Amino acid sequence: MQYNMVLFDLDGTITDSGEGIIHSVIYALEKMNLNVPAQSELYSFIGPPLNDTFKQLYQLGETETEQAVSYYREYYQAKGMYENHIYEGIPALLTSLKQAECALYIATSKPEIYAKQILTHFKLDHYFTGIYGASLDGVRSKKGDVIHYALKSANITDLHETVMIGDRSHDIIGAKENKLASIGVLYGFGDQTELEQAGADFIARTPKNIEDIIVKR
Repeated sequence: MQYNMVLFDLDGTITDSGEGIIHSVIYALEKMNLNVPAQSELYSFIGPPLNDTFKQLYQLGETETEQAVSYYREYYQAKGMYENHIYEGIPALLTSLKQAECALYIATSKPEIYAKQILTHFKLDHYFTGIYGASLDGVRSKKGDVIHYALKSANITDLHETVMIGDRSHDIIGAKENKLASIGVLYGFGDQTELEQAGADFIARTPKNIEDIIVKR
């Protein structure tokens, strides 16, 4: 018995994107003449929809938020998306899951166009049957909406045989909203308390743990 359809978050699950995201946020804040805190305080930008985080942390209105996101993308497109690396053990995990005849998908709050470019850059795109993400206009940005879009686009109907994997609470909550099981990973940017409080069905410390849960459950 195994999960046959596997949805992966990207940032903090497949790749360690912290450096590029933080540099992009700092660039945007400086362009907006906003206070730039210590880098350790900017990790909240990794994972959730960018618009929401700018609004919540800096109390920005719609116009200011759009401008901040525009500046962020200015740096991210040029440099930030490549200030990134694959977590150790991920290629082996993806290979094992494909050998176990799992269909693999990406469901990320990152704009879909960037997700595809990043996975192509790291030569991981061939593992995935579909790569789904947020829309650039922000209409589809919340994780639950992205997961719904992925399930619909991929025509996945066997929800009990589908699992969502991510490192932050919104990955777990988004999975629940779509009636999916979830695996929270501890090697990304979340922690065990966050993932357990969100209701993760399983916790994985390493990519190898993910394989054990999916293939051998």
